[in-house]
Amino acid sequence: MAQIEFETRPLAPDICWPDNRRIAVVFNLAYEMWSPGVTSGVGPMGNILGDGLFDPNADSYGRYNATHGIPRLVSILERHDIPVTLMTSGLVAETFPDQLCTYAAQGHDIVGHGLAQDMIFPTLSTDDAERSIIRSTAAIEAAIGRRPLGWISPRVTSSAATQSLLATHGYHWHGDVLDGDLPYLQRFETGEILAIPMSVEFNDLPHAMRFGRTPTQFVEMFQDALTGLRSQPAETLILDIIAHGHCYGRPAAAWAIDEIASLCKEDDSIWLTTRSKIAAHYKKIGQHAA
Repeated sequence: MAQIEFETRPLAPDICWPDNRRIAVVFNLAYEMWSPGVTSGVGPMGNILGDGLFDPNADSYGRYNATHGIPRLVSILERHDIPVTLMTSGLVAETFPDQLCTYAAQGHDIVGHGLAQDMIFPTLSTDDAERSIIRSTAAIEAAIGRRPLGWISPRVTSSAATQSLLATHGYHWHGDVLDGDLPYLQRFETGEILAIPMSVEFNDLPHAMRFGRTPTQFVEMFQDALTGLRSQPAETLILDIIAHGHCYGRPAAAWAIDEIASLCKEDDSIWLTTRSKIAAHYKKIGQHAA
């Protein structure tokens, strides 16, 4: 996709979250599907089938996401009365509209996540990228009765050109940046959109699949982070917990999300929130840096 010019405008750096809290925690659940004939890029087998062969094992592994893993993770977080940011593939909205409608009615934040998890934006033409946004948005709106406010791309990967398209199609915010700690405004010729950076320290896929760490270590890493942050000068920040239904949505690992949820609920200094609520908070305070 072509390079595109835009203006970046920082927002007030000295804000606090509601009730003067400094730490916001967002539970992001990847509610994903893959295109027909395409499998999850990760699987439980150590050996990969060569010569472009379709891998039924990896396909079955990925299908667990929507049918079992996400329902389990949502149920865990609902027991703690924690709202979820559900990063939702357009194909999920088309295939499981009633389930998605139920999640929306329960107060969870339904977020666009591309049409299919294998459709990574840098690999798409401008037309295909826009078609992914349009079809995904329409599918979510048909399922839940309203357009999603936010977008997080597959692999948290999009360019300024894609982000400009998101502004064009009425999105209020996206999470496809890693270059900051707090939201900032992007202004394109097509409109403006809030960029809300993702934090990457607590992501189950690299934790388990790349580094071979355990669920216990996942919980301990989060505990250590909270302890370490409190030993430093106070600053306003966002901590993201990212879980995939086909990875930590399984019984042997989902308990780790339950443990982290318990830790957060026990701590009144943490704002348990969603990205759309963060965007609304910035809109409410209406403060821009000079």
